[in-house]
Amino acid sequence: GAVLLRADVSPNPCLTPVLRQAPDTVERTPSRCGPAATPNRCAAVTATATARAYSSAVSTRGMASPVPRSLALATDLDVLPQSCVIERRADYLVITSPSNPTHFWGNFLVFDDAPGEGDGQRWEALFDSEFEGIDRIEHRAFAWDRIDGAPGRAHEEFGGRGYVVEESVGLVASADEIRPHARENRDVVIRPIDPSAGADEALWQAVLELQTANREDGQEEESYLAFSRARLRDLRVLLSAGRGRWFVAVDGTSGNVVASCGVVVSDGRGRFQSVDTAAAYRSRGICSRLVVEAARLSAEHNGAERFVIVADIGYHALGLYESLGFKRAEHVFGACLWPDSPGVNGGS
Repeated sequence: GAVLLRADVSPNPCLTPVLRQAPDTVERTPSRCGPAATPNRCAAVTATATARAYSSAVSTRGMASPVPRSLALATDLDVLPQSCVIERRADYLVITSPSNPTHFWGNFLVFDDAPGEGDGQRWEALFDSEFEGIDRIEHRAFAWDRIDGAPGRAHEEFGGRGYVVEESVGLVASADEIRPHARENRDVVIRPIDPSAGADEALWQAVLELQTANREDGQEEESYLAFSRARLRDLRVLLSAGRGRWFVAVDGTSGNVVASCGVVVSDGRGRFQSVDTAAAYRSRGICSRLVVEAARLSAEHNGAERFVIVADIGYHALGLYESLGFKRAEHVFGACLWPDSPGVNGGS
């Protein structure tokens, strides 16, 4: 259905429908265009201009749009910090998050199509060129704007050279489609936490510790802690501007934070962020209660009309999300080479 704009919810300031291209990539045919850099590199835009940009995102390749056609990728951009920069090249977008260079999916390239033969080395060279000289970027990350589960030659070009080829599902539900789970936990208290500087710091620290404890296997604790701290700092700025809320589930007996998630709202779209449950509290109906309450409160207070969750295709909670009313809408791929993997800055 149509997505209505709310005047009191600021659109993503990184998405501006103005073309910016490198001098050597000027196109001779109509193409989707990207946002322009202003003196502060990320200026706010009017709601009307943003509405045009979002509506054109679902059109054909020849139409101008700074937003990927994929809702999963478009909402990946929604949740980036206000200092982010999105630039259009001939056949890809460059996304840069200067405030957090350790964020893999805040500093990456989005190509118009899946990788073909020889694109592994070509894309790597483009990444190295685009991010040359930016301190602390020690990874490479690529996505492509397909929603039909087309991997192209990702496994051949990237999978055999140390990359993690990520396969994800984008799930979507309107606010009125989300329903409580029959076994939701009623013993926890679901509450938003204040994103303002200095507010609810003990709860934010608990969220940070929960995210770090739930990091993926192979991610070093100290570096992940630094990433997560910077990521939460950027998200708190967005949330303080009215762009959504962060929620925690608090155990009614101990008072401990046992689960948390965020919802960032952009032009009526609510993108869930970091749905985490403490290991000792899983399979107790806490996650389902948290997701439903977060959606309800985000719709009520932030104007969210539909919600997006993106999860790995093998993630154990996909069935849970579907039981709450979410439907699989997209099948997307990406490829990421972590720091210290073979091929990154001499890593071995």
